[in-house]
Amino acid sequence: MTPAPQLTLGPLLFHWPAAKWRDFYFRIADEADIDCVYLGEVVCAKREPLYAAHVPAVLSRLAAAGKQVVRSTLAVVTDDREMEAVRQLAASGALVEVNDAASLHELFGRPHVIGPYINVFNEGTYDVLVKGGAVRVVLPVEVSARAIGVLAARGGETELQIFGRQPLSVAMRCYHARSHGLTKDSCQFVCGLDPDGQPAETIDGREVLSVNGTQTLSSGYMVQLRNLRALQALGVTHFRLSPQDIDMVEVARLHRATLTGALSAEAAEDALRGLTGERPWQNGFLYGREGLAWVETAL
Repeated sequence: MTPAPQLTLGPLLFHWPAAKWRDFYFRIADEADIDCVYLGEVVCAKREPLYAAHVPAVLSRLAAAGKQVVRSTLAVVTDDREMEAVRQLAASGALVEVNDAASLHELFGRPHVIGPYINVFNEGTYDVLVKGGAVRVVLPVEVSARAIGVLAARGGETELQIFGRQPLSVAMRCYHARSHGLTKDSCQFVCGLDPDGQPAETIDGREVLSVNGTQTLSSGYMVQLRNLRALQALGVTHFRLSPQDIDMVEVARLHRATLTGALSAEAAEDALRGLTGERPWQNGFLYGREGLAWVETAL
């Protein structure tokens, strides 16, 4: 029997006030039809102490609600202190999502999840990571449907983002701070001024990217509702929603209903439009095209 598809919530990528961060996860625990929640700071280590006091309560609330919790790590580990945090997380016994190759050594031989910031584009890489203890591989957003089918056939659990801004890169420097005339060290947490990312435009005024601290994301939202059945057929087992500053409980409901067949993809898309507003939708990478493209034809 084919296991039921799992709906997951990726780590929150944006810098929200601590109370908003806490209340968001409390609501996810109490109301969202989500199987697995990824919790942790991926973008900037400076943010984590600001909400750290709420982490135990959030973990307890999610566990009480029956959600699997995976602890996410930084996409770029820059110093010994950040590496030590990974070691402590690995030693805690928690299931950890590894997002930086520097952290792989600490999790080698232990069950862990490979995050989308580690480039897995071929069978050899996939097999090496699984042999090292990876129980699930979250593929990068750039992977095409053809490659997804090849990689998912290797066995184990394969996860793919199906909603939200697409994470494209994470840098050592912070453009968000620079855009305000500040440096990374003296940033004053200006990324908090943009709870859903800071728009970045081309010289002709076209918004194509979104800046989130040291991270660059797509401007539009990836939406794969019309392709969920096809992705299941390719072997995807876990379907990731990336948190945005909209009603993620309703986003989860629409995706769950589509996965189970209770709602058609067309009806779910109509309802989702009411949540995303004028934000462009994108799905090009799945079709082997540029990531900002929107392809109307389902796989």
